[in-house]
Amino acid sequence: MSATKSPQAQLADYRVSIDNIDAALVNMLAERFRCTKAVGVLKAEHGLPAADPSREATQIARLRQLAQEAHLDPDFAEKFLNFVIKEVIRHHEQIATETGSAS
Repeated sequence: MSATKSPQAQLADYRVSIDNIDAALVNMLAERFRCTKAVGVLKAEHGLPAADPSREATQIARLRQLAQEAHLDPDFAEKFLNFVIKEVIRHHEQIATETGSAS
């Protein structure tokens, strides 16, 4: 007789994995925003615009391709990146305003 896990034990195992992944996602987002904050400061110091539509379009296309390769819905990935981009732009605009170099 094989020792199979109960549904409750399997569910608990999945939830541990999900919790670990969520923690990794939060840490990765925090690191990403540390980098984008530095970009925002650089842009503000040099009077560059907060948004870069060309870069954003390139990144969206890149992320959609990565999502497709990872068997993740590219539309979901794009929505997620658009949310992150909007937040980054908001931060860049705030940095520019605080440094007196709003474009």
